[in-house]
Amino acid sequence: MRKYIAEAIGTFVLTLLGCGTAMFLGCNTPAGVVGTAIAFGLSVVAMAYTIGGISGCHINPAITLGVALSGRMSWFDAFGYWVGQIIGGVVAGAVLLLLTKVVAAPDLTGGLGANGVANAGGVWGACLVEVIATFIFVLVVLGSTDSKHGAGNFAGLAIGLTLILVHLVCINLTGTSVNPARSIGPALFAGGAALKDLWVFIVAPLIGGALSATCWKGLAPSLKNIVEAKKK
Repeated sequence: MRKYIAEAIGTFVLTLLGCGTAMFLGCNTPAGVVGTAIAFGLSVVAMAYTIGGISGCHINPAITLGVALSGRMSWFDAFGYWVGQIIGGVVAGAVLLLLTKVVAAPDLTGGLGANGVANAGGVWGACLVEVIATFIFVLVVLGSTDSKHGAGNFAGLAIGLTLILVHLVCINLTGTSVNPARSIGPALFAGGAALKDLWVFIVAPLIGGALSATCWKGLAPSLKNIVEAKKK
């Protein structure tokens, strides 16, 4: 149960700080885009070194899917992680809405930092962007956390920096999801188009996560052979 609670807390922090930064800085200027990207990336780094030893700090259903498909966790645990992640995202969405009502903080995104498809050319353009971005992000996660070929204690830093890069490219296209839980929370409270198109930011990241798991399964044996060859 501790693992699932840790995932809920981690996803709450990621969604609150990442989407909160987007809301209060706005994403219509270079400074806003960079600031939002950094906020999401640093949130992952902070949580990686806070709850990584408890749950592995997935805080993202797409990562959990990739890890489960790679055989690194049971499907029972994966389901528990998903429940925790979604709860964390939804609570964060509620807090963001509360901030706009009680504190009267301005929401410069107009939708609690929710994702959208319009700037990506519609639903299918957004799907393409999110599948590719999530594939890259989850591939880095699987590679950097691999017990034999990973980055060890630097994995959290590598993952956080990759998330920053992904956001820099995709914020002005879809708002960058690559994480269904991060999208579900704000969309539920923003309503409208954000809720209508939410399925895109659930399905596309999961497809990207599944593809990265398949790719890593093919790459890992090759890396193992390289290591063994160097030993000889």
